[in-house]
Amino acid sequence: MAIYAHDKIVPDANSNTAKKAQVAAMFDSIAGKYDFMNHFLSAGIDKNWRKKAIKELKKNQPKLILDVATGTGDLAITASQILNADKITGIDISEGMLELGRKKISSLRLDDRIELVRGDSETINYKDSSFDAVMVAFGVRNFENLEKGVAEMLRVLKPGGKISILECTIPRNLLLKGFYNFYMFTIVPAFGKLFARNKTAYKYLNNSVQAFPDRENFLAIMNKAGFKKTYYKSLSFGICCIYCGSK
Repeated sequence: MAIYAHDKIVPDANSNTAKKAQVAAMFDSIAGKYDFMNHFLSAGIDKNWRKKAIKELKKNQPKLILDVATGTGDLAITASQILNADKITGIDISEGMLELGRKKISSLRLDDRIELVRGDSETINYKDSSFDAVMVAFGVRNFENLEKGVAEMLRVLKPGGKISILECTIPRNLLLKGFYNFYMFTIVPAFGKLFARNKTAYKYLNNSVQAFPDRENFLAIMNKAGFKKTYYKSLSFGICCIYCGSK
């Protein structure tokens, strides 16, 4: 499998620890502030992005859904409100994020519909063709091996099933791109230090977005893995995209 520049972006370049372990430790450390920072840094628009990504699955009427890199379960919770699914399973490598997600799910009395378990997105612990749909929000750029993660999501998807991936992108409009880069390089790390007490994590956020093979390049990776009918939809002037494909 190919290695991309994105695969080598890690939270701490001076550490000899593998990317996956670094990412898990990073999210454990910021778990308590993660939801607040997501909503604050996006001015709340991230909630609407999630709804749009989920609605791409609606025509398929999936009953069994896998939420990869579920974090604190925001995507799974929103999907339970939009899709009439029987079961949504969320996996993540950060136990700190999962624990917060389970508390949210219990408070909403959704335990019978949503289950969050620790799991590796690149070695998914489910049989082939287990799910009607797979979804990811802001998770694929944290994969240690992007191609392997994409191939795994295809493997556990049932024939005829669909994937919806939500991910940050860089605007193509030069004026917007300049403002976006200033915001991501300067403002976001400053807020990360102020509110989450972790400037490094939010520097990594920007670095991983900058290195990620977005739009047509990411669709090419999905096509190489075996996804069909792939397409993307640009959101909010290009600062975010939905990527979809079918098996």
